Amino acid sequence: MNLRRRNRHAGEVYTASLSDIMFFLLLFFLITSTLATPNVLKLLLPNAKSGSQSIKHPLTISVTADLQYAVNNTPVAQDQLEATISSAIKDQTDPTALLKVDKTVQVQNLVDLLDIGNRLKIKMVLATAASDKKTQ
Repeated sequence: MNLRRRNRHAGEVYTASLSDIMFFLLLFFLITSTLATPNVLKLLLPNAKSGSQSIKHPLTISVTADLQYAVNNTPVAQDQLEATISSAIKDQTDPTALLKVDKTVQVQNLVDLLDIGNRLKIKMVLATAASDKKTQ
């Protein structure tokens, strides 16, 4: 004699509260991601503190394709470059150098110039040629 019921109750999982939990987790991660500070580059952006302009005469450093260096159109040997630049900027309060480097020069030579400028605390600006291509 089998006295078991034929109607068995199946187990149920209520998922109505899972959407609320996911919403709160999403909010939590969004808030914490805005508070985290990633490694960023700090840039010195230009700003105008006064209406007057100061006239600056930047130092011009040129490098040809065959690695001939010139400071203000005066040829300089590579080993004398730092001393020549240092003597050229000794009277300036905020020295600036304009780099005119041939596009075929390797990047390492440009980095060496930027390293010299960094040691002497010179602002370096790389001069580029105008492009013949029209912007679309």
